[in-house]
Amino acid sequence: MFVVLLGAGVLAALGGALAQKGRLQRATDLAALSAARAMRDDFDRLFEPPVIDGRLNPRHLVRADYLARARGAALEAGRHNGLDLAPGGVSFPGGGSGAPVRVEVKVKDRLPARGGDVPVEATATAELSPPGGDPLRLEASGSGYTGPLAYRQGKPMRPDVARAFDRMEAAAHADGVRLIVNSGYRSDAEQAKLFAAHPDPKWVAPPGKSLHRWGTELDLGPASAYGWLARNAGRFHFVQRYEWEKWHYGYSLNPRSTPEPVRGAGLPGDGRSAVPAFVPAAYAEPIARAASRWNLSASLLAAQLYAESGFDPHAVSPAGARGIAQFMPGTARAYGLRDPFDVTAAIQAQGRLMRDLLRRFGTVPLALAAYNAGAGAVAGCGCIPPYAETRAYVARVLALMGQAGEMVPGARGLEVRLVS
Repeated sequence: MFVVLLGAGVLAALGGALAQKGRLQRATDLAALSAARAMRDDFDRLFEPPVIDGRLNPRHLVRADYLARARGAALEAGRHNGLDLAPGGVSFPGGGSGAPVRVEVKVKDRLPARGGDVPVEATATAELSPPGGDPLRLEASGSGYTGPLAYRQGKPMRPDVARAFDRMEAAAHADGVRLIVNSGYRSDAEQAKLFAAHPDPKWVAPPGKSLHRWGTELDLGPASAYGWLARNAGRFHFVQRYEWEKWHYGYSLNPRSTPEPVRGAGLPGDGRSAVPAFVPAAYAEPIARAASRWNLSASLLAAQLYAESGFDPHAVSPAGARGIAQFMPGTARAYGLRDPFDVTAAIQAQGRLMRDLLRRFGTVPLALAAYNAGAGAVAGCGCIPPYAETRAYVARVLALMGQAGEMVPGARGLEVRLVS
């Protein structure tokens, strides 16, 4: 009986110690996640311009404040969960980059045990990660538009179309009108299914002929909004494509937005509407031309250039990357770029390279990772390689795209995940 009681006491003590260790680890996990969430919420503020029109921009956040706010979130979460966490217990691995995306929390404590306290340690690492596994398509591919997709009310469209729709929707809401997106981008395969079900070319274009394949077209409702759309859609560069389809509006500020003459009329544009406001005026036209030529998002190209060089056409990295798009000599030769310091030629080469990477890897995050780390590194794992610089680069470009109003699904907040 004594042995049984002694064993029961040992097991109880062990169980209590394990329970306390489990609570310590959970509290450490929560502290790391809280810091990562703070980083996610503040991430885009790192890339806000410090000064706008000669005035300090209150949205701008310097790196030191970004880290301090994340550390403060970890400490606060620790206090709420009974964690004795010191400021030095919160670190940012890979923090040499301009935008740290990983946080590590370490806690040392002592747990009561038979014969005295036992030292224990709990560690948790959390990070901001580009989105993955999202059931929504991040990219349109195949014939027609090839590039990032933005979603409004669950319907895919080009990102510049989404931004224009946001403006139009806000104006409609102010007038007491609710707009509903019934349809957006459709691939040729999706159009083929729709045409097979309704084989009337007046109402459903045959595969390969529909403007919906360019991501510029929206079928809008409800019927009560048709009058408002007819009066106001033009202010936002949406045109009613066909007289007999009061719900079908296309975005006209896009070089791919002119319908076939037999089905209606539209106004082609120069693509400038898709260039973000943070792009210096001297580079807006080259970015718009490259985006149009390679059928890419202008916001994607602009965000990359900002992340690569800060729009510095004379930039040279320690590794030897050159120019505004930071081409390595071998890659520049492969893409026929004789002078990487030639801004127009470099942006065209950047557009062609990103077009190729998007075709190969299928998503914006993977294409960005390949641009930074090399296609071989991405192909080897089918993922964003676990390099701190590459992950920070991908997250930074995605955040900049979000600041411009364009973000692939789920990336606006970047995913917060517990690594270990």
